Amino acid sequence: VQLQASGGGLVQAGGSLTLSCAASGSISAISAMAWHRQAPGKGRELVAAVTTGGATKYGDSVQGRFSVSRDGAKNTFFLQMSGLKPEDTAVYYCNIMYRSRAFSPSQDYWGQGTQVTVSS
Repeated sequence: VQLQASGGGLVQAGGSLTLSCAASGSISAISAMAWHRQAPGKGRELVAAVTTGGATKYGDSVQGRFSVSRDGAKNTFFLQMSGLKPEDTAVYYCNIMYRSRAFSPSQDYWGQGTQVTVSS
């Protein structure tokens, strides 16, 4: 399984970025996709998650500014970030809950992160 995250970069406060994460490999079904982030010296926190049923969940600090979506046909999901603040600066990681075969146990897989830097 591979998760390819892209879209990170440097942006000024108030700006926008969209992150993408494409899943490939031995995947039978994905039940949930999520974005997490980790700022220097801090723990990893949930940013946003979306299930195959369309349910979403957001971290309190990004509610109303970020939006998570998915393209199920392409096993790709996105994080649209707007109103970015310097405190959003972090490495952003995507992860999925998936099954490699029908009826196999769900597994958790993390991709490599992509850096988002918001300048003041």
